[in-house]
Amino acid sequence: MPGGPHALPAGQLSAMVDGAAHVYGVKSNLIFAVIDAESHGDPAAISRAGAMGLMQLMPGTSSQYGVSNPFDPQANVVGGVHYLRDLLHRYHGNVSYALAAYNAGPGLVDAVHGIPAIPETRSYVARITAALR
Repeated sequence: MPGGPHALPAGQLSAMVDGAAHVYGVKSNLIFAVIDAESHGDPAAISRAGAMGLMQLMPGTSSQYGVSNPFDPQANVVGGVHYLRDLLHRYHGNVSYALAAYNAGPGLVDAVHGIPAIPETRSYVARITAALR
């Protein structure tokens, strides 16, 4: 992952990702791809929409998954991976739908029964699924 001014040491990030992958049964390569797409590995990242940290958790998602400080890399990864696991379960293992829901929200994915026709979301899903190949 790109090494910005706030980047974590690679070993520290790997340990967090591997631990969360083990606890929640989500493949570590998927987690790394989401982190890269969301924050480029910057635990201090904040999006225009207000998403925060490595996995870009929205305030409501942080609250739902017990992440009191979304800028705490460990808490952010655990909360983000837990959320991603729940989305994978919700969409019966369909990674593309889970990624679309992670990006655009499950309400939109449910409403269209698939990936919403939002250019940012379609690009996001394509970018991450390509990184998994």
